Amino acid sequence: MPNEKKSLEINLEMEKIRELYASDPRSESYNALIYGGTGSGKTSLLRTARLPLHLDSFDPGGSKVLQGKAILNNKHYPDEMAKGNILVDSRFEGEDPDNPWVAQEWDTTFHKRKLLGYFDHIGTYAIDSITTWSQTIMYNVMKKAGRKGGQPFQNDWLPQMTIIENAVRQIISLPCDVIFLGHDDSDKDEATGRMFISLMITGKLKRRVPLLFDEVYVAMTKETSQGVEYQLLTKKTGLYQARSRLANCGQLEMYEVPDIKNILKKAGRSTDNNPYYNE
Repeated sequence: MPNEKKSLEINLEMEKIRELYASDPRSESYNALIYGGTGSGKTSLLRTARLPLHLDSFDPGGSKVLQGKAILNNKHYPDEMAKGNILVDSRFEGEDPDNPWVAQEWDTTFHKRKLLGYFDHIGTYAIDSITTWSQTIMYNVMKKAGRKGGQPFQNDWLPQMTIIENAVRQIISLPCDVIFLGHDDSDKDEATGRMFISLMITGKLKRRVPLLFDEVYVAMTKETSQGVEYQLLTKKTGLYQARSRLANCGQLEMYEVPDIKNILKKAGRSTDNNPYYNE
């Protein structure tokens, strides 16, 4: 019967879609954009991510907080860098605006690693920060235009934004967890006149880049009688732009402890390190 044949084809197509989703490593991966002010604990929380962690560091000196042992959220963390569980490529911290080289070097290195299958063996890939990373891309755009070391022109912004958005899409499609850290910036809504805090990045990317991520958190500090308390804001407020898709799957609070594995656990996700990695 024609209807039976059509029904069979529909069922086969549905089964194919289910299998494709189940076999896609990204369906269980975690990606987050976490931004905040200096000293808000953004880089330190990378210790709490699934291992091994690979960090491409663009903030000068920023990766130093991952050295040695640490106590975070009343938990003791060993020296994972010494054990080889945290891998930091810090050469990108040494950009020279008058002779830019970082953006091209990073792009070549990233695609070489991707082709090698390197990220199949990584638990979490992180960039610190998207703000300084985007600056190196602008330096490279200006270099190609023959204006290195100067001020960007109006026609430099579109190439920079296109490169950033395309690169972010590639990175979050990796078969591992992905975390972008960023600096915060105050801005004004032209329609309402209200102030808000958002990601420090070029123009319309303030709104377009966060849309690419499942999780967008704000790293914050709070003064208590016991000292400074670190928090992650997971939901939007009148001042801050934040959201969480995992919150729909678990019991995430508006303010969470800065612990990636704890957030994954609360959302019913695995907290295991990369199974291909031999600790």
